[in-house]
Parts: sequence; C-alpha cells; structure tokens
Amino acid sequence: MTGICKGRTVLITGAGGGLGRAYALAFAAEGADVVVNDIRRDAAEAVAAEVRSAGGRALANDGDITTLAGAQGIVDAAVAAFGDVQVLVNNAGVLRDRMFLSLGEDDWDTVMRVHLRGHFCLASVLGRRWRDQKKAGAAVDARIINTSSGAGLQGSIGQSNYVAAKGGIAALTLVQAAELARYGITVNCLAPAARTSMTEGAMPDLVKKPESGFDVWDPMNVASIVVWLGSSLSAHVTGRCFEAKGGELSVAEGWHTGPIVDKGARWQPAELGAVVDRLIEQGRPPQRVYGT
Repeated sequence: MTGICKGRTVLITGAGGGLGRAYALAFAAEGADVVVNDIRRDAAEAVAAEVRSAGGRALANDGDITTLAGAQGIVDAAVAAFGDVQVLVNNAGVLRDRMFLSLGEDDWDTVMRVHLRGHFCLASVLGRRWRDQKKAGAAVDARIINTSSGAGLQGSIGQSNYVAAKGGIAALTLVQAAELARYGITVNCLAPAARTSMTEGAMPDLVKKPESGFDVWDPMNVASIVVWLGSSLSAHVTGRCFEAKGGELSVAEGWHTGPIVDKGARWQPAELGAVVDRLIEQGRPPQRVYGT
C-alpha cells in the first residue's frame, strides 16, 4: 500500500465502531499498520478483519487503556506485531448523562476514568518510549491525537461529567504539546461531530443517514483530518484543537485573556460591579452552552 501514512503504525482506542472504526479504515487506506483497540474483543476483531480484507495490516486488541500496566501491554503487543508505534489516537469514550444534581459518584468516576485516565495512560507509556528513542539518537516523528468535544469546549446541558472530562482533555493537549515538542512529538486534539453510538442514542433524528446526497454525519468525513494529523505532513502543527463535521473544518480559538482594567491599587469589593460590567461588555461573548 502507498499513502501519506505508509510505514507508520497507528494505535487507535475505541476502534471497534463509530469514529474509531472510520479512523482505522482511513489510516489503513493511507498505508498505515493499525492497532484496533476496543474493550469489546469481537468488535476489534471485526474491524481488524475489515482492514485486512481491504489489503491492510491490523492487530485486534482489547487491552485496558485505564491503567499503566494495561497500556504497556497494548504497546508491547503493537511493537511485537509491527516493530514500533508512531501515532496514538485516543478515541475511546463513554457517556453517563444526567443533570448535574442527579449525578452519582460512579457516573462521575466512570467518565473520568475512561476519558481522562484513558488519555493519560497510553500517552505516558508511548511518550516515555519516544523520549527514550530521541535521547538515544533516533529520529522521532510521533503523534498524539486526543479527542475533546464541542461539549468540552463550550458545555452541554445534562453532560457535566463528560464536559469536564473533555474540557480537561483540551487543556491537557496544550501542556503535552509544550512539554513533548523537544522529543519530536506533536499533540493535537479533535472535537468531532459524527454519527456514532453515542450521538445516535442522544439525537437519532438529527444524525440519521440521509436517503440521498452528502452524508454530513458520516464518521469517515472526520477521519480525513485525523489521518493527516497522524502523517509526517503535520509535523509543524501542535497544540491545536480542530473541530470537524461533514465538510466543515475549523481550529478552535480557546481561552484568551480579554480586556484588562488596572486600578494600580487594590479594588474595593463594592466598586467592582461597574468594572466587571464594563469588562464583560468590552469582551467577546462566549458561545452558548449546548441545550440552552
């Protein structure tokens, strides 16, 4: 196979369906070897079989992404099969949607474990591997692609646990990009909008496949930017969050320091009302929270 990812091995979590499956097929179509990781072994095997039937190479894996030991096992299996790993796509996720005051501890902890801890463990194991390669004098051209969400960037009613996790991933991406650049590692994140088991459960009518014309919600639309970010062509791009849906692509602008008023002395609490009102009036208004 030829393509922009020829000679690269890509490890994709949550790749047994939806966006992860689309990424696996798209990376393989561009020449990459693919590690299809999913907690559902049968789903991982099915996607790996799809890759192979199209002429690619794939390894199915059901290792635990939420522990360092599990992550090490996944990486060891990938290296045994393909020699090395150059790209990590942190895609796996889970929902436990409830209004904030109805959330239980398990609702909170499950989402944090899969999203945030899951993003941490594999990135830690692979990041240390790539750092050691760089220090040993090897050329490193590695990629970490994280998954945030429009909900994580601007909030979403009934999803405070998911929003907090996805917002944390966006912020994590900034720090990873700054710290890991010296080792030849770029880190970017994606806020995708596509038809998946999550979105079909939450908004089935909106994301259903049209009878004709362009399928805006097809996960393969989102896969294009993920594959490019995983290729050697993207070496100059790091610390960015991309939003992708259908044919739309944008780079999120994130938090910026807005207008500043400096008194040159300590403010008295009673005088701050007018000051805050003026700062809000001068600043750029935030995007609306989804569902409001």
